[in-house]
Amino acid sequence: MEALATRLSNVDSHVEGAIRVVMFYDTLMRRRVDLPALARASAGLAECVTGIRLHSTGQVIRMSPAGTEAAAAEPVSSRSPVTLDDEEIGEVWLERADPPNPLDEVVLDRLAIAVAGVVERYGPARTTMADPALVELVISASSDEAGRARALRLLGFAPDRPVLVAAVCAELALDRVAAAVCPSRPVKAAEVSGTSVLLASSLGDFPAGVRAGIGADSCPSLAWSEAQVALRFTTARTPVVRYPDLGALALLAQLPAEALRANADVAAVAALSAEDLETLDAYCATGSLRRAADLLHLHHSSVSRRLEQIGKVLDVADVARVRLALAAFRLL
Repeated sequence: MEALATRLSNVDSHVEGAIRVVMFYDTLMRRRVDLPALARASAGLAECVTGIRLHSTGQVIRMSPAGTEAAAAEPVSSRSPVTLDDEEIGEVWLERADPPNPLDEVVLDRLAIAVAGVVERYGPARTTMADPALVELVISASSDEAGRARALRLLGFAPDRPVLVAAVCAELALDRVAAAVCPSRPVKAAEVSGTSVLLASSLGDFPAGVRAGIGADSCPSLAWSEAQVALRFTTARTPVVRYPDLGALALLAQLPAEALRANADVAAVAALSAEDLETLDAYCATGSLRRAADLLHLHHSSVSRRLEQIGKVLDVADVARVRLALAAFRLL
């Protein structure tokens, strides 16, 4: 490598500099340095503050050229994503008040590769997407406790901490959903038998356009069953449902689909237009004609006319009965 660098230096000094940067990081990786050491060495090489951030933990490391933790933040002159297994797990950047150095791009590229290598080596890897086989071991009812505990450890979850289980339906990429709802705590996601699964130590707000059912049982396999049931009860108006919030409605999920379809109230709801369904849902959600009109951005007389039409096939005066019929219809 030294000989190659010497030969190329006669052709292009930038190429020589780039090769020396590569050699610099190769040496660091052979020494098996950690993230603070990587940031410290990079700051010395670039002669400016260097930063590293991991998305999964929220950990931020900023080192000055003097080898100490940086204090005041400088403008970020350039940055680069850190990827592992085709997933963005963090970012690295340089804080330079002057214009970027011609070799800054090379420095950041090699630093990003080195950070990914450190994260993978000292795992478990902090990626969001997980091995579906491990996730299936966690949520499967046929898994034994020893196998489930081992799978959780391999996924990066502490054995003595509860794990939340969510069933998700979203057009948004699953890794982005997971990063949004659990930005600074361990979270793993995978597709299992065509269904999106999230395992997390805590769950925040889900992004718009995502539907999710969240289980509550301390046993992951039972929590997964609950999460799947809760997902079936989600609507555009109620996109996230926690299983305990269903109460007795959860019992509907145990009924055969044929029995639900045969019910007169459910059949009447199924025959309604999308517009009438939206009106009925708003009315049941608010319990008031005027509040339903506000929710639908309609005049109350328009809502009244719609409910009058619906009343020809369904007893809208019995709100509890209608709510039950709507819930049964959603399960189908």
